[in-house]
Amino acid sequence: QVQLVESGGGLVQAGGSLRLSCAASGRTSSAYVMGWFRQAPGKEREFVAAIRWGNGATYYADSVKGRFTISRDNAKNTVFLQMDSLKPEDTAVYYCAAARALLIVTNTRSYEYWGQGTQVTVSS
Repeated sequence: QVQLVESGGGLVQAGGSLRLSCAASGRTSSAYVMGWFRQAPGKEREFVAAIRWGNGATYYADSVKGRFTISRDNAKNTVFLQMDSLKPEDTAVYYCAAARALLIVTNTRSYEYWGQGTQVTVSS
């Protein structure tokens, strides 16, 4: 079992920044891929970014590439999502997730463990 707890959401003006954190506990290992997803009201949950716990390889959705940065702190078992140049369309509940995979995956079905989500609201 893996437990994930997100933090760092909030309200920010367009163009501003937020940093989300995801603290992982339980049976984490280098075989996991950690991902961030988001879900806006009335929309499906969508992939944002992912990182391989072991070698740090990353992958981003086109909509956030160049604005968001995913990283991890192995010692603290924590994954971060630095969000810069935020836009109103980034408003959503952001979820951290873990998948037992060797390669980065972007579909929700591949992720076995999920956090409770944290709200990010970007005002125009």
